[in-house]
Amino acid sequence: MAKLGKRTRAAREAFAGKENLTVEEAVALVKANATSKFDETIEIAMNLGVDTRHADQMVRGVVGLPNGTGKAMRVAVFARGAKADEAKEAGADIIGAEDLMETIQGGTIDFDRCIATPDMMPIVGRLGKVLGPRNLMPNPKVGTVTMDVKAAVEAAKGGEVQFKAEKGGVVHAGVGKASFDEAKLVENVRAFVSAVAKAKPSGAKGAYMKKIALSSTMGPGVTVDVEKAVSE
Repeated sequence: MAKLGKRTRAAREAFAGKENLTVEEAVALVKANATSKFDETIEIAMNLGVDTRHADQMVRGVVGLPNGTGKAMRVAVFARGAKADEAKEAGADIIGAEDLMETIQGGTIDFDRCIATPDMMPIVGRLGKVLGPRNLMPNPKVGTVTMDVKAAVEAAKGGEVQFKAEKGGVVHAGVGKASFDEAKLVENVRAFVSAVAKAKPSGAKGAYMKKIALSSTMGPGVTVDVEKAVSE
């Protein structure tokens, strides 16, 4: 068995016996133990009582975190003409049409969010097998297929987070950086939990939110009291 490092042992000791904490307690614990040399991401994982094999139990949405994610988002936009100019003025990093499609088909995906105007979807649709598994496929339900390119780009750059239930009903996302103030991380966590709560699908049966956990990139996780996270 590999020998644990000093930092890992200390983190495990700090987390030992702690579970179902309030959001404030969990944030404080995770932040205090995010001691890597880089600015770790604070991550949330939620286990939902849904079966994503059924369309009426799919959970998907978007939330603007009040204090941003702390991550520099690279945004690609499929657009032509005036809408391409609008995307450039809004700060999009990559803009194109067929040329961008060919770049992606060639294996280069140098962006974190993909936005498209509706007229571009016949082109973007050819990339479903490439962008879909990476959760990068533009979708009108989360505002990434739109004529309001400016607003979509600014939202992506400003800390908007998309979420989608994966196999097993798990939703996860980064909700800030360890360098954030505790109060700002708490705000972000609550905003994310609230958005997922509001996205409860019609087909969900029984307990919807079964488990919530917080962790940092390199640290252990701790469970959060679901009822308090939702109600407070």
